[in-house]
Amino acid sequence: MTATGSAPAQHAAAPPAHYLGYEHVLLAMPDGEERRARAFYVDVLGFTEVVRPESLGGRGGGWFSAGVVMLHLGVERDFHAARMAHPAILVDSLAAFVARCESHGCPIEPAVKLPGFDRVHVYDPFGNRLEFMERM
Repeated sequence: MTATGSAPAQHAAAPPAHYLGYEHVLLAMPDGEERRARAFYVDVLGFTEVVRPESLGGRGGGWFSAGVVMLHLGVERDFHAARMAHPAILVDSLAAFVARCESHGCPIEPAVKLPGFDRVHVYDPFGNRLEFMERM
């Protein structure tokens, strides 16, 4: 069904898209908490803050990157933390990641191992769940 509720047109000649990866993931945050976001994403997780284009200025939140991972935080006036929905970020050493978080007093929540992965959950200062995984 399309957004209008009608059946989509049949396009036999149009193959499905070839997906290349994520450009970014956006998480919500409360208004006016940018300093706490920077303290967590930069100081604890080791991300770098990215300057947003001027055309998007004045909206609050922030953009953060680490390697190929890009996270955006956007202000949501009626904010509710994402407790189930989450990004899952691959790291090269889960032990080093856990040690860094613990050295900053950030609690780590163990997660059930998945086939081929060891993983943990961390919550940002606003209660959003983040999953960090290492291939085994």
